[in-house]
Amino acid sequence: MSDRYIEFANSSIGHRLVGALGLPTPVRLERWQAGRLRPVEGALLIGGGPLAQHVNAFANRLTDAIYSYGAEPSMATEWIPGHGPKLKAVVFDASDLLQTGQLKQLREFFQPLMKNLDHCAHLVILGRDPQTLSDPFAASAQRALEGFSRSLAKELRSGGTLQLIYVGDGAEDQLEGPLRFFLSPKSAFVSGQVIRLNACATQVSDWTRPLAGRKALVTGAARGIGASIAETLARDGADVILLDVPPAKNDLDALAARLGGKSITLDICAEDAATQLVEHLPDGVDIVVHNAGITRDKTLANMTPDFWDAVLAVNLNAPQVLTQALLDSGTLRDNARVILLASISGIAGNRGQTNYAASKAGLIGLAQAWAPSLLERGISINAVAPGFIETQMTAKVPFGLREAGRRMSSLGQGGLPQDVAEAVAWLAQPGTGAFTGQALRVCGQSVLGA
Repeated sequence: MSDRYIEFANSSIGHRLVGALGLPTPVRLERWQAGRLRPVEGALLIGGGPLAQHVNAFANRLTDAIYSYGAEPSMATEWIPGHGPKLKAVVFDASDLLQTGQLKQLREFFQPLMKNLDHCAHLVILGRDPQTLSDPFAASAQRALEGFSRSLAKELRSGGTLQLIYVGDGAEDQLEGPLRFFLSPKSAFVSGQVIRLNACATQVSDWTRPLAGRKALVTGAARGIGASIAETLARDGADVILLDVPPAKNDLDALAARLGGKSITLDICAEDAATQLVEHLPDGVDIVVHNAGITRDKTLANMTPDFWDAVLAVNLNAPQVLTQALLDSGTLRDNARVILLASISGIAGNRGQTNYAASKAGLIGLAQAWAPSLLERGISINAVAPGFIETQMTAKVPFGLREAGRRMSSLGQGGLPQDVAEAVAWLAQPGTGAFTGQALRVCGQSVLGA
């Protein structure tokens, strides 16, 4: 459904009135459009330490307008505050800030940029995981990047976003994939996130169709976020297999036909669901997206056993059982990608959702626990945790709660199913084996949770 407040705040009369009253003015976010050729349409600024040179090596595949800023010499054009172009994207390597005194470089680099950012600019800070550093002072300085990045993300205006990527040893050659996502409109509703990137043997060979030749299974695919995920995976080249319950067969079949995919109608909570699913996938699968989920909201005092059991069965037990069956049967191929649709409710909790929050927190725990053993086969498993997303379900939320959900984020608005789908599609890429056991929030940096 449309967000009438954004429409009003961005009208000529509304903009003046909202500004006079001191109310927030969320902007219409720029999102990926069909036919777009490069991740960054505008000026990309690169600065900082040694990892910046790794970014320079592929920067011309991100945009034609590349600039440098800071003390280190660069092959790129020097950017001069107040005289250079507005910045659409920024990458700053802070990995060599290993003492408290060196952290001032964060202020020195970013302060001149703040009034020179373009509409919907995307910023990324690079660092080294503090847990891998033996020097406690160095670990402290790198951990400080999290507080700085999350705070600066909340200061950005006009739809700007900022992420921190901790780059592990040997993962330097995996930077292009994350930067293609986080510097582009594909990450429009992702901000304030901390990502850990590790070494990975697989790479994307064709950035125009990064999922070409891979088979993707999406549960709960008939409508809403599931349908958007299926469309985005197909756009990126995957052969999609769509699964939903029998009552959704008509919508499911129509979507599968439109995407050139296959449909499976199946109750994922049935006793023989795992056996049926394996039989439907004789050729194996490379990507599994556990999107199917339900809500049965009640405060715990009023929670019925049926409400509790149904939510835990669909949201948590089914992904566990089905994934285990796909692994045991060999249906899930080596170097596969498993993506679990969690929720910020599973991170921050939510009144009246003890069952739902427990199930979604369980999915995050599943990703964290399973990741180390699955790495032996090159398989990654991650969770995506959406915040307030504009769907048929949220349209039924009472007006006051719906408006609160929309405004309680740094971006001041709800996300779209496309935002979740873009995150899933990125995590499904071959190169994102470097990213596993983690939860990526797609919530516009909601004030709820960490």
